[in-house]
Amino acid sequence: MSVVPDTTTKVTFTDNNTKFNTAGVQYIINPYDEMSLTRALELTEAQGGTVTVIHVGLADSEPSVRKALAIGAHEAVRINAEASDATLVAKEIANWAADKEFDLILTGRESIDYNGGMTGGLLAAHLGLPFVNVVSKLDINGGEATAVRDIDGGKETVQVMLPFVASAQKDLTEPRIPNMRGIMAARSKPLTVVDPGGASAKGQHQSYEMPPAKGAVQLIEPDNAAELISILHNEAKVI
Repeated sequence: MSVVPDTTTKVTFTDNNTKFNTAGVQYIINPYDEMSLTRALELTEAQGGTVTVIHVGLADSEPSVRKALAIGAHEAVRINAEASDATLVAKEIANWAADKEFDLILTGRESIDYNGGMTGGLLAAHLGLPFVNVVSKLDINGGEATAVRDIDGGKETVQVMLPFVASAQKDLTEPRIPNMRGIMAARSKPLTVVDPGGASAKGQHQSYEMPPAKGAVQLIEPDNAAELISILHNEAKVI
């Protein structure tokens, strides 16, 4: 589970545009990870088992981890390291999970801040497990899973034996909202903090910049198709 800035956050940068400015930022559970968590809960409620939330991050991310417990996760683990890039996150999770014998590891397809989409695949590679990406439907029957995943121009249905790693697409399920009972129960659920296993990041951020401001809108009268065609051809050069 990753923690990301709320989508209403005003994005700014510090240190000569080399760092994201975290001052005053409200953090939330990454939405794709919320879908993974909810589907994991649905599967365990139907078939038994437990759900463990695993997060790589520092102490300031614990409120979001507690929210995952309030949603319904049975326990949580926070690996005490700064999530500086996907290679570090995947390796730290793999180091911790290698001997835990999970049946299924679910991630989000990507985090909505950096949109890298690498963690699930890297994690599967480290653990030597099959990986099914951008899953929009997932069912498990015994030791076999059937997953529907998005591909260019359509969808693909695959079958895979447990254990494996999958990443959630937006249609996988409807994220749950924690209720008061869940919030109260989360206070007593275990949140274990473990030391990092020594993984290192493979990249660094050189600079950030905001996207260019939107230009002025040019309005064309609906009955003036010739002018629109001329602009698209001579100015925009798209036809």
